[in-house]
Amino acid sequence: MGSWLIAAQVLVSLLLIVVLMLQVKGTSLSGFFGESQGPRFSTKRGLERVLFQATLALAGAFLLISLLVVRLQ
Repeated sequence: MGSWLIAAQVLVSLLLIVVLMLQVKGTSLSGFFGESQGPRFSTKRGLERVLFQATLALAGAFLLISLLVVRLQ
C-alpha cells in the first residue's frame, strides 16, 4: 500500500507543479521568481479561478497523502 501512496504523491506533486506554472503572471521568466509590475487585485474568473481551485485541491491532497505516508511507515 505504501508504494501506491508514494506513486500518488509523485503524481499529485507533478500536477501541482504544472498548475502553478500555468498561473504565472507576465510574459517573462522574472514574473515566476517574484518580480512583478506592481500589485494586481481583481476577482478571479474563468480559467484563473479554476487553476486557483485546482491548486488548493492538489495542495490539500499532497498534504493528506504526505501525512498518510508518514503515518504508515
